[in-house]
Amino acid sequence: MPERFVAAATIVRAAIAAGAFPAASIEVGHAAGPAWRYATGRLTYDSEAPLTEPSTIFDLASLTKVIATTTLAMRATDEERIRLDDPIDRYLADWRGADRRGVTIRDLLAHSTGLTAYLPFYRDYRGRVEFQPAICATPLEYAPRTTSIYSDLGFMLLAFILEDVQPPAPGFKGAPGSSDLSRTFATQFHRLASFFTAEPLRFNPPRGWRDRTAPTEIDPWRGRLLAGEVHDENTWALGGAAGHAGLFGTAAAVGAFARAVLRTIAGESLLARPETMRVFIRRTDVPGSSRALGWDTMLPTSSCGTRMSPSAIGHTGFTGTSLWIDWERDLYVVFLTNRVHPSRENNRIKPVRPQLHDAIVNEVDGMF
Repeated sequence: MPERFVAAATIVRAAIAAGAFPAASIEVGHAAGPAWRYATGRLTYDSEAPLTEPSTIFDLASLTKVIATTTLAMRATDEERIRLDDPIDRYLADWRGADRRGVTIRDLLAHSTGLTAYLPFYRDYRGRVEFQPAICATPLEYAPRTTSIYSDLGFMLLAFILEDVQPPAPGFKGAPGSSDLSRTFATQFHRLASFFTAEPLRFNPPRGWRDRTAPTEIDPWRGRLLAGEVHDENTWALGGAAGHAGLFGTAAAVGAFARAVLRTIAGESLLARPETMRVFIRRTDVPGSSRALGWDTMLPTSSCGTRMSPSAIGHTGFTGTSLWIDWERDLYVVFLTNRVHPSRENNRIKPVRPQLHDAIVNEVDGMF
């Protein structure tokens, strides 16, 4: 049997040789299961570093937004714990002011609240108790719903809301000074993930995962190489689990999530009700935006390349990760790297992503 996806593998090996990233792991598949798994490179540029394996764990960065936060928001919508057009100030008392009135959960998911993209809150704040009022008091950058600016801040707020609307664990009495750990954002996600994968996929990975985790940056702020410790500084200051980043996992774990997405879209109530999933993957009417709710959608200029269906959905992660799902083709592509090693200033991955996805779709469509 001829080797599959030769062109795609060649692209990734050439990218490693060119210094785009030291490690890469890929899974291509369909709702029924994986079609191709490929891992190449070493965990760092050291010639003695461990080889990348399919079991290598990566810091998934902003894939957290779709795998965890968006999925938990869908489930909360189905269970009527939130409604997409509820105003944010119904849930967060710190969100106040005339310019913020009427901004909704839907706007958070669509990145159209007016919030700026990013601020280094980690320099001055720790934990939700300090982050939440700081984000809510941040001046808006634009009038809500007039455009879309991709914002970590909005997804931090989404996670706070999802924590608050989670019912307490049975028997929890809420004694003074106590906290119901079953309501935390991370615990909610870990419970959900156990239903669709046994592969490593979690916040705050245990120390035992470290040897098979691809290191990210030599971080000048923390003064060390980050391995098994979240790269995003704001997530670190929030305890390692946040609505915008913090998940670690393998390509197989992300692939299992992608299959659950495909099956949900096709009519199975796995991640949410199929009709809810279809609402979330539909591009919004925000002017000039390619965003759906949580998800991005296909543009020929984006990381998914030029060959996927116009309805394809996906997301990227700052550390060098991506997931694209072409549900009309019954196809997903997981591409995990540590392109920020040893420095986030390395942007050589940018042309690699579209080339890789085009090569994969070409082969799936029988063009080779």
